[in-house]
Amino acid sequence: MAAALLILTDFFQAANRALNYASNLAGAIGGRMVLLHVRRDSVLDPEMFTGQLSCRSQEAADIALHSVAGNLAVPVVAEVGYGQVAYAVADAVSRHHPALIVLGRPDYSSLPDELVHTTSLDILRTAPYPMLVVPHTLASTQPPRRLLLAVDGEAFSLGEHAGAARHLLAALGAALTVLHVATTPSETEVDPAAWSVLQTGLAVDLPTQVHTRTVVDESPVEGILQAARPEDFDLVVLIARPRSFLGQLFHHSVTAQVLLHSPIPVLVLPATE
Repeated sequence: MAAALLILTDFFQAANRALNYASNLAGAIGGRMVLLHVRRDSVLDPEMFTGQLSCRSQEAADIALHSVAGNLAVPVVAEVGYGQVAYAVADAVSRHHPALIVLGRPDYSSLPDELVHTTSLDILRTAPYPMLVVPHTLASTQPPRRLLLAVDGEAFSLGEHAGAARHLLAALGAALTVLHVATTPSETEVDPAAWSVLQTGLAVDLPTQVHTRTVVDESPVEGILQAARPEDFDLVVLIARPRSFLGQLFHHSVTAQVLLHSPIPVLVLPATE
């Protein structure tokens, strides 16, 4: 069966941009799509205060959802979920087993990071799963051709998601650059970082040689964002270890900060340790 992409939509600009991106991505890898709209009517929902919730009636949402699905060029199933998004997504994942969860990143520029409550971070904490986050500012929704994979040099395993990640990278046929952010000039050895990627088999079926790059920065976040420029790369890939998304300082983790500020789409691959 073709790989599925689970797309979250609330009919806002960010979700529409992510939908276009996911549709092109599914077409490039021969995949199908599951379009999920989650009804979030609780007055206690944090995003009720940021204007990020759709106020459509259920009937209007159903009509809009099926209208969107009918205009897509790839096979698609449309569903409506209820309650908290993270749990609705976990339920959809358990039934459809997608290769990726895809969602848009709204405009949070007017809010301090400390006040930003994002769906992507909730999903990572509730049910860690490969996730692609598309910024609302993205200019092109074409499939990525230049990937930047940021690693810390430590060994990692993607567990049950390794096969899907390998298939995705191979199907894209994109050029891959492994990035290591060194905190001091004396730590600029790239080989351990590249080796940690090669050990996972992620690069086995890639059509081109894996390149390596090192930047020196005291802040891993700033180092990644410095390298992940739209003129150089189309997608940044992060390896998220459990300690980065399960701790109480989750919103201050490298994963969270890159998700919030990257100018290009971010693919998060949860590691098993």
